[in-house]
Amino acid sequence: MIGVEQLRKGTIFTLDGELYRVLEYEHRKMGRGQATIRVKARNLRSGATIEKTFPSGNKVQDVRLDHANVQYLYHDGHFYYFMDTETFEQVMLTEEQLGEMIRYLIDGLELKLETYQGEPISIELPKTVDMKVVEAEPGFAGDTANAPTKSCTTETGLKVQVPLFVQAGDVIRVNTETGQYITRVTS
Repeated sequence: MIGVEQLRKGTIFTLDGELYRVLEYEHRKMGRGQATIRVKARNLRSGATIEKTFPSGNKVQDVRLDHANVQYLYHDGHFYYFMDTETFEQVMLTEEQLGEMIRYLIDGLELKLETYQGEPISIELPKTVDMKVVEAEPGFAGDTANAPTKSCTTETGLKVQVPLFVQAGDVIRVNTETGQYITRVTS
């Protein structure tokens, strides 16, 4: 058990028999009253998001997940398939379990599978992913004093703001935590 004051982004806990991952955390202290902790959390089994307010001093059961190295294989319309790189077993997860992480899944990507008591729950993405740009707005020369950007679409459908020099066909490195462009990758 941990105090709700220890909940931070990424922490996994159980509430009413369900597993949740903290997405946002806010500690509020109003005047003379007791502090409250407000969290936005995602159910790891169903993908539903909840907002919950706890009075300071409450406790929740924290959870430790097991991790295995896996490689992303393919998507068949409903399930996303991963292969354990040690046992070669295939594991499948639904779009609800993965949420927005599906925008970073490219064929052959190596990542970590999170399991709880043998049940596949979610994945842990690497910090950055190299993705091919399939569509980019044209870049116009002119106002370059303010570091202008344009929108582009990657091979997975992720929309990213990039510098004007990035074109369709380029490979870019994207931060998986923020969804922001880092650099153009030279091949």
